[in-house]
Amino acid sequence: MTIAEATPDMDELVEHRHDRAFLGHPKGLGYLAFVEGCERFSYYSMQTLLVLYMVNYLLPERFDAVAGLGWLQQWRYGGIEGQPLASAIFGDYTSLVYLTPILGGLLADRWLGRRMALILGGAIMSLGHFLMAFEGTFLLALATLIVGVGLFKGNIASQVGELYKPGDLRRAMAFQIFYIAINVSVIAAPLISGTLGEDVGWHYGFGCAGVVMVIGLMIYLKAGPWLPADNRPQKGSAAKRDKLTGSDWTRVFAVVLLVPVMAVALLTNQQIFNAYLVWADQQFQLTFFGRTLPTTWMITIDATLSFSMLVAVAWFWKWRADKTGSEPDELGKMIIGSVFTIAGGLCLVIAAATQGDAKIGLFWPVMFHLLNSIGFSHILPVSLALFTRLAPRAINATVIGIYYLSFFLANQIVGQVGQWYSTMDTVSFWLFHVVTAAVGLAAFALFKVFLAKRLMRDAEPEDAALA
Repeated sequence: MTIAEATPDMDELVEHRHDRAFLGHPKGLGYLAFVEGCERFSYYSMQTLLVLYMVNYLLPERFDAVAGLGWLQQWRYGGIEGQPLASAIFGDYTSLVYLTPILGGLLADRWLGRRMALILGGAIMSLGHFLMAFEGTFLLALATLIVGVGLFKGNIASQVGELYKPGDLRRAMAFQIFYIAINVSVIAAPLISGTLGEDVGWHYGFGCAGVVMVIGLMIYLKAGPWLPADNRPQKGSAAKRDKLTGSDWTRVFAVVLLVPVMAVALLTNQQIFNAYLVWADQQFQLTFFGRTLPTTWMITIDATLSFSMLVAVAWFWKWRADKTGSEPDELGKMIIGSVFTIAGGLCLVIAAATQGDAKIGLFWPVMFHLLNSIGFSHILPVSLALFTRLAPRAINATVIGIYYLSFFLANQIVGQVGQWYSTMDTVSFWLFHVVTAAVGLAAFALFKVFLAKRLMRDAEPEDAALA
């Protein structure tokens, strides 16, 4: 190859390295954020419709039409019926979608590569949504969706991390942008798929989710030139890829330690979908001008504030970095986020302590959602950035799958702790959540003091990784 022939390739590499075409980030981030938004739209469409669909239509009217449901009801759920059965199925579904990304990561790292795993996951998820149009294939549809999410979820997040070098401080902001796309989907899915499902027909809502997933898959296929190099093992390279150094194993150990810490730190945020809604339904003043607002609108408030704070926090740290040339690393931001989470939990404690005989006004709950959303913006996307930074390259997608174990554990804890709501004093109940946030704060601080320097390189804010 002559020098003339080599020059265009070198120019392309240099251009890619300094790619700042999407809000100061590589163009691939824009594509990946949009695709993740489509996937999350489909997921939250299911979250919005699934229990209502089962309680109001499937179980009372079409139970016998569902293949295998009678057997599963007896074998797995002890014969329970109606709403308890719907909640039990929902719980298993939402838990399993946070377990299967580990398998999806292993398949990607050892055999398929991230791109093929993600494409298969998107296609299988689309099939699952379309299978929801038929009552008889309901359980098959859920299983298909669980498999699809497992192949998709960790493998898209690991590609976001691969756009940046280990010390690039833009990585944390990249995941904040990534989460903005997710939160747009959280807001949009109930409004679009939820409305279609309830007002037009359940299957229209599920079908809408499938169509959006197909669109996301098509965008991903188009984005190929702007994405990181695939990690699909080449023939004869498996031994080299599988070999981890002592430093790599230390990083893996750190990741495993962080999983239960993250689960505890996430408890207050995850409880919003469980006991918090029960409390709001029973004790919040939701009647205005003679009309009682749906309790689920509290989730809309939370999603809107989460989206707004993700934008505000991302803008703030970009502004600070431009002005001072520095910003906290991932662990520093997670410590800040824990402080806001504690403050948000204290708002719930104050609301419960000052309630008296009247119902609770929305001031303290809204303050909780505001402060918790700021904490969320500093913990959720930033922790994902941290895991991609710590992950050894040879098992990058697997480590991202391990990251989602924290959500599985958090949801399991939420399910157990949520049962205390009916028997524990409300002030004590929310004070317990404040304590768990404080435990997360202390753990993040200890991790930063004793392990951060050993595990993470000094920051190189302007360098993006070559694909």
